[in-house]
Order: sequence, then C-alpha cells, then structure tokens
Amino acid sequence: MTCSACSSHVEKAVSKLAGVKSVSVNLLQNSMMVEYDETAVTETDIIKAVTDAGYGAFPADSKTKKGQGEAAQTGAANPAAAEAEEMKKRLIWSIVLLIPLMYIAMAPMVGLPLPSFLSGHENAIAFGMAQLLLTLAIAYLNRKYFINGFKSLMKRAPTMDALIAIGSSAAIIYGIYAIVRMGYGLAVSDFVLVEQYHMDMYFESAGTILTLITVGKYLESRSKGKTSDAITRLLDLAPKTALVEKNGAEVEIPISDVAVGDVLIVKTGSSIPVDGKIIEGTAAIDESAITGESIPVEKTVGDSVTGATVNRSGFIKMTAVRVGEDTTLAQIIRLVEEASASKAPISKLADRVSAVFVPVVISIAILATIVWLLLGHPFNFALSIGIAVLVISCPCALGLATPTAIMVGTGKGAENGILFRNAESIETAHTVNVVILDKTGTVTVGKPSVTGIYPTDGVTEKELMTYAASVEKLSEHPLANAIVEKAAVMNLNLIQASDLKQTAGHGIEAVVDGDRIMAGNAKMMTTDGINIEKIASISDEIAENGQTPLYFAKNNQLLGIISIADTIKPTSKRAIAEFKNMGIDVILLTGDNERTANAIAKQLDIDPDHVIAGVLPEGKEQIVRKQQESGKKVAMIGDGINDAPALARADVGIAIGAGTDVAIESADIVLMKSDLMDAVTAFKLSNATIRNIKQNLFWAFFYNILGIPLAAGLFYPILGWKLNPMFAAAAMSLSSLFVVTNALRLRFFKPKFTTEAPPETCPIYPEDNPIEEPKEKSSAASAEKTSAEPVEKELAEKSLADSEESAPEKKPDIMMKIDGMTCINCQKHVEKALNAIPGVSAKVDWEAGTANVFIENEVDDETLKQAVEKEGYTVVSIQR
Repeated sequence: MTCSACSSHVEKAVSKLAGVKSVSVNLLQNSMMVEYDETAVTETDIIKAVTDAGYGAFPADSKTKKGQGEAAQTGAANPAAAEAEEMKKRLIWSIVLLIPLMYIAMAPMVGLPLPSFLSGHENAIAFGMAQLLLTLAIAYLNRKYFINGFKSLMKRAPTMDALIAIGSSAAIIYGIYAIVRMGYGLAVSDFVLVEQYHMDMYFESAGTILTLITVGKYLESRSKGKTSDAITRLLDLAPKTALVEKNGAEVEIPISDVAVGDVLIVKTGSSIPVDGKIIEGTAAIDESAITGESIPVEKTVGDSVTGATVNRSGFIKMTAVRVGEDTTLAQIIRLVEEASASKAPISKLADRVSAVFVPVVISIAILATIVWLLLGHPFNFALSIGIAVLVISCPCALGLATPTAIMVGTGKGAENGILFRNAESIETAHTVNVVILDKTGTVTVGKPSVTGIYPTDGVTEKELMTYAASVEKLSEHPLANAIVEKAAVMNLNLIQASDLKQTAGHGIEAVVDGDRIMAGNAKMMTTDGINIEKIASISDEIAENGQTPLYFAKNNQLLGIISIADTIKPTSKRAIAEFKNMGIDVILLTGDNERTANAIAKQLDIDPDHVIAGVLPEGKEQIVRKQQESGKKVAMIGDGINDAPALARADVGIAIGAGTDVAIESADIVLMKSDLMDAVTAFKLSNATIRNIKQNLFWAFFYNILGIPLAAGLFYPILGWKLNPMFAAAAMSLSSLFVVTNALRLRFFKPKFTTEAPPETCPIYPEDNPIEEPKEKSSAASAEKTSAEPVEKELAEKSLADSEESAPEKKPDIMMKIDGMTCINCQKHVEKALNAIPGVSAKVDWEAGTANVFIENEVDDETLKQAVEKEGYTVVSIQR
C-alpha cells in the first residue's frame, strides 16, 4: 500500500465479505485488523479479498508473532527501515541516471556543449533516443509505481501510484511521439518540424518526476521508521538470555526457553529476564523502562519483579511467574502496537475523501487537458497541464496525516508509562469534561499507616508505641500491621505478648510483661469503664480529618491514642488542581462513610457536592451512566475489581497500573505508575496528538485545494502562472514529508503543568507530610512539644551557623554515610538526632546520603550510629 486510497480500497474489499464485523487498515504499518465470524468467513477468504483488490496479504501470526525473547533475539526487523534502505538504493541510481538526462535535455537551452553526435538538428534522433534510454532506465528502477498503478486501474480502484504511472507514462509516450515526428521531418527534409519537436520532449520531466517522488518516498519512509521507534526500543529492552539455576549450577539459556517455575539468578547490572517473585536476596531495581519512574525501587524476598527492568545493585534469585507473551513487557508492546494500528474516528473523514479522490483527480486532469486544447493551445502545453494535475494531487499526505500522529503519540505515552489501548481512546480523552476518581488506591495510597501518636500525661510516645505494637503484632488486621511497621521504623524493642482475646467490633487485648493491655475503639474503652473524656477533643479532631483513632489502655488506665489513615498520595492534590485548571469537573467516589470522604475531599480541595460516599461496587457504574446521560464525557479512574464495570462504562476508563488485571483489562488507558499526575499527562498528550492530527489534515486538504487549481492552469490567463510537472512532483513529495515531520514533533512532547509540584513527602515519617493534623493534644503532649520547640529551633540555628562557618574553613571531623533518607524531612530527623548529642554539630544531605559531623568533645562511633538508627535509618560507614 502506498497511499490512503490503497488502504481505503483494501478496507472496502474486506468489509464486503459476509461475516466481517469490522476492518481497520493501517497505511503506516501495512497492517490490517479484522473482526469476523469464523463460522461465516475464513482467514483464506480475507486474504483472497485483499489479493483480488490488487495487494498481497498474510496472517501476522504466521510470520511476525513471536515470543518476547525470540523477537528481541532476531532483532525484530523494522519494515519501515527495510523499506527506507530499498528506497535509498533506487534513489541513488535514479539520481546517477537523472544527471546526464538533465544535462542532455537542458544543455542546448543554456548554451552548454554536447557531444557532436547529439548536437544539431541533424542528430535529433540520437538526441531523443539518448534521453529515452536514460528515462526508461529510471522508469525500470521505479517500476513499482507502474506495476501497482496500472494494476489498480485495471481493478477500477486507482491509487496514488496510478497518478504517477499515468503522468510519467504520458510524458514518455509524448517523447516517443516527438522522436517519430522528428524522424519523419528528417526523412522529408522538413527541418521546421524537426525544430518544433527538438526541444519539446518531456523525457526529463518523466525522469525527474519519478526521481523526486522517490526522494519524497525515501524521506517519508525514514521518518515513518522514526514513528515506530518507541516499539523498537521496547523490543530492545527484552533480555536475550537468562541465568537459570539447575542442579546447583548456573546455566545460561535463551529467554525463549525459560519456563514458569524456573529459578533464575539476576546479578548487579543484569536485566530481569521475565516477570517473577524474589525468593532470595535484595536488590535496587530500576523500573524506569516500564513505569517511567527514575528512582530505583528496593525489592526483597516475596516482592514481585518485572521483566526488562534492571538490577542496579544487589543479588537475587527469583522464580519465573510469567514468561513469553504473558510478561508485562510483552503486554505493553502488544498494547502499543494495537493502539498504533487502530484508527481514530477523526481519520474517517480522510478515508471518505481518499475513496473518491484519485478518480476525481484523473477526471480533472483529462478535463483540463481537453479544455486547454479547445482553447487553441498546443498539445504539449495541454499535456503538461494534465501531467502537473496528476502528479501534484497524490494523496500521500492525506493518508499519513492521522496514523503518523497516532503512532508517535502512543509511543510517547509508552515512554512515560501511559498505555493507550487504541486510537479512539486518544481522541476521546481530549473531549472529557468530568473525571470520576475512586478513592482507595487511586487518590490514596491504599494502605493504612500511622499518622499521629498522642500519649496521655506521664506516658511517652516510645512507651505507647511499644505496648501498642507488642499487642497488635498478634493481630492480622491492616490497622495492626500499620502500627507494627511504624514500631519497626522507630527501631523499638517489642515485648512478648500472650493470652490474646478478640472482641468483634471492639478490639483486642493481651498480657504484656504481666500487664493487661487493651487496644480498640472508643466503645471498647467505655464498656470497660475507662475514662476517655480527657482526650475526647483529640479523638474528634482525628475523626474529623478522616482518620481512625485507636485507643490503648494499660490495666484500665488510658495510655493514649494512635491515629491511622490511608494517606493521600503526594501528587493527588496537584493532579486534581490540574484537572480543574483544564476545565474538567472532579468527582470523588468511595465506599467509605461520608465523614471520611468529606475529610479527604477537604484536603484535596474537592467541592463537598462533588463527593459521593457509601457507594456499592455496582453503584459506581450507575453514577458514570448518570453523568453520561446528562451529556457529559466521562473519564473513570480506578484500580480495583469493583471499578471494572465503571471503567468499562466510562467514555474513557483509566486504570492505575498497580491495580488488578481485571481493572486494567476493562480500561482504555493504563497508567503503569500509581500516580494521578500521569492521568493529567495522558489528557495533555491526547490534546497534543489531536491538535497535531488536525494540523496535518488541514495541511493535506489545503495543499490539494491550492495545488490542483494551480496545476490545472486556472491562474494562467490572469497571472500567467503555470506549474511545471517537475515542480509539481517536488511539491507533492514535500507535502508528505511535512506531514510526517509535523507528527514527529510529538516526540518532544513534555506536559506543561499550571501548578507547582508538592513539597517532598516522607514515607518513613508520614506525620511530617503536608496533611492536616489535630490541632490539640493532651496537656502532656502539648507541653512536651512546647518545651521542645525552642530546643529544636536553637539546635537548627546552631547547625546552620556551624555549617556556614565551619564548612568553608575546615573539613568535617567525621563523615557518615547513611542509607534510607528519601526527603528533606528525613534530613531534619537525622540532623536533629545527631545535634542532640553533646558536643556534636552535624550537617546532613539527604540527596547525597551523607552527614558531615563536627565534634568539640570526643564521641564514639557507636553513639553516632545509635542516634541515627534510632530514627529508622541505616549507617553504612563512619570515616574519621
């Protein structure tokens, strides 16, 4: 296929078959996707229909569908690159032959010398034959245009190649006619006739047209090759071999031989061969190729790893869970390929035009030739008009306008961890005016964590957390896990608990070091006669903020409250602000109670009337439908199985990548990272892609609207403008190149956000993150904070002064390497811990993972190490 007329004819031929439900032909990839009833039509029937239309076809599965590893191993040849290489050879030889052709044809006009056997009217036949032979050689090199063009004419389905074939053939035939006339003139000594045709042979026009068309096609094929770079890069990510442990030995095997259950070894610097689960060791895994996230993720035993990600440091053994075409990478490649091969609804306009365009152009060319002859102009003048119309009107630009932009757009999305299922989802996304957000796992982390510790008078945070975690360690409740994880971060030594008792709807109790420790809700405390009035205000504030207060008591004496919540993701608030700035309404949807939902909405600046709480799974789909019935274009963003019906119902379903396979299968767009900002990027990329398509279509239509009248000579009587067929060929090639180059601009797409990025947040100390906290604490806690604030301020000022004064003048006494710091809050905690040691002044850099320590009094390494590790970080080394 060479133009949109080709793809249109193939579509028409296949769609006529009984049992074919839908056909989508992609000109850029030379591919076709057919949905059909296997009981009514077969694969062979479809191939025959394509062949009868004048084209060749074969099932993609039989030649191109391979396992992930095999595809990478064989290089996954790029058809566009192969086409460009073949075009390059044709072009070079065409230019080599065109140079002498142009010299022979133009030399007499500009006064350049010619060999004696070609100069003068007496050698007119030799002059014409030399041009004819060179032109025929160029025509043979580019015979593909003639073969395909005349074949399409015979099938009564003319294409771009038919226009080129008719135009260049007309020029060659006219040149041969001129040679015959000159021969006759020489035979009868009519030198006036010889002179008339001597400089009127259109051989150089035919040769130049064919060469310039090939120049355009070569540049176009090179550019088309770049549009599929994203898929090529994805294929290149797949490792070719894997290290398998067999009988205690390491054996390297091809990736295609890896089977589910194999134990694989991955060393530092190696790629993860397939999707699997770690069974031994730890590693920092670079997942940027899959998720777009640049920071390596720490993985340990039990964690899942994805094929094609890279082990940056560490050593792991893993079992293969998904191999071949079941791996995440293979699925991503399939999604990108399917999206690239699909058609956006906007392309239907170009398809409808292309279906009638070529026959209309041929009719215009014939009509223009006849009209100029009737007006009394010579035949060669009228012929040049007809050839110019044929050549300038080739609908290449029209056929490339949509698929080039779609392919580059989907590829760019894949680079950013955004997968579009099809071209329609790209087009629809830019029309969305309502976004419905599932709360848990989409807006929030989806995992509860400790957000505050509020001990009563005479109880320390450490004491409260030690008792709480010792009891909760016996429970499997998610809230219990949050407390145990927090205790681990605080490096607390837990006490053995026994005699666990659970009361449904209340809480648990156990014996810890001889004391009866109770953990539960307010109802549990009041039932046992424990007075919780003194911290009622704190409890109310916690609940008001959508968090869960857990009460703890020791021997019927209240120890304090620990607040737990499913915290909001750091980027959620910014993403919602971006949606609003784009003119998109945001609705928060949750199965939680209204109080919690409103608290979350308040933190996210979502209007209370846009919050829908207490929604059952089946109710989500109904809410999406209700919005659609009011005339809105709805996007649903979710991650769970219960979101699948709503995702399928929405105009655009967007699945968070960390969600379930069911949710992902139901979605139109998949976000590989669990980040709402990627949804914003998806909408902005959709806008950019559709804008690019509209620019391409405008240029393609505008070019033909302007070019055809000019070539037909409409401006000749008024302005004397007449388009030479050679310039028409150059203009046609440039129009196609312009469209492809314009689409390639999408490769440089970067989303422009109107809001600032949120401040750094700390996963180790969520209470430091920018979320609302209760304003009141118990008197003891408040007093402790009040007394601590001047000390903290003094230490911070001392640290800053010391670092400013000391750093330029002297080297630190001790350099510490610290692992685990992830943000500025971590830095503050470590700095505070070190500066609290008498005679120590420290300056910490969380990004570098270092602490420069200046000492006035001698301090041992163990003291420094304990101070840091007590805060939940790891000291890698201490150098004096």
